[in-house]
Amino acid sequence: MTIDDAAATELARRRREGRRGPRLDPPLRPITVSEAVAVQHRLAARLGTIGGWKCSLPNGDRITVAPLFSSTIHRRAHAMVHARGANAQIEPEIAFVMAHDLAPRSKPYDEAEVVAAIGEAHLVLELLGNRYDDPASIPLPEMLADCANNEGLVVGPVVEGWRDRSVEAFPVSITGIGGFHVERAGRHPDGHPLRPLGWLANFLRERGERLRAGQIVTTGSFAGALDVPLATPLTVTFGDLGRMQVTLDPAH
Repeated sequence: MTIDDAAATELARRRREGRRGPRLDPPLRPITVSEAVAVQHRLAARLGTIGGWKCSLPNGDRITVAPLFSSTIHRRAHAMVHARGANAQIEPEIAFVMAHDLAPRSKPYDEAEVVAAIGEAHLVLELLGNRYDDPASIPLPEMLADCANNEGLVVGPVVEGWRDRSVEAFPVSITGIGGFHVERAGRHPDGHPLRPLGWLANFLRERGERLRAGQIVTTGSFAGALDVPLATPLTVTFGDLGRMQVTLDPAH
């Protein structure tokens, strides 16, 4: 078994068992982004179909990219989360569903080609979570290997007419039973949610992969990471783009 295989086997075990643990043993720790991505690929081989991706534009040496496994993509109003306390962490985002495969090739895709391959845009909530006891102490490559702090994705309604609407900034609010309420002046961290998608398409192309029809790609939070109560019906409003309702139940 290679080092990548051993790291992926341990992280996959933690996911299946719903538990966390210490840093990977020193010989198994990825040091570079390329090593972390190699662990992701082997993790995907153990956890099933890649149903989508999360990404953002690179910032210096910092890269955020990770597969989303089909088993963790929720399309109903309830989702199970492995929370660390009474709250879950979520990020309100806009995600894009690919209508067509991008053809494999050596030449970079341009933005128009990537946009033309998109079918729908959806309101989504990324569920944050990782498989480490002390995530604040984990270096970036090890977090990337564990899929960049992703627990799952809750897919909400279609954003009608998204190609002709302003989706760069809008107010975000979350309300729940018992008086829970939070508001943010939402703004996409990369200026527009489509920008990271174009980067991802070429990142995958350079590695002999590609975006495929049916995959959903989420590209960054409009309000940062937000703590919300578990087992509480929540309504998340994305300005005039729409709203979604969700209850996050603790996984036991």
